[in-house]
Amino acid sequence: MNQDQNKAAALTVPCPQCKTELVWDTSNIFRPFCSESCKNHDLIAWANEEHNIPGDSLHDDVLSRDLEQDF
Repeated sequence: MNQDQNKAAALTVPCPQCKTELVWDTSNIFRPFCSESCKNHDLIAWANEEHNIPGDSLHDDVLSRDLEQDF
């Protein structure tokens, strides 16, 4: 395989933060992000609760009450 064929076969993915296409490669230490900046912006968004994982609020409330009990 020549170098052009290797590039064509390489898996590319969008950066979750800025959507820049990048080659999925172990040489990128910020994977899945394209840069440290995008990685940090994503972390800050999670800390500011701009991102969340949907859950069952009824189930979450039941578990929350368990934490409030005095033992």
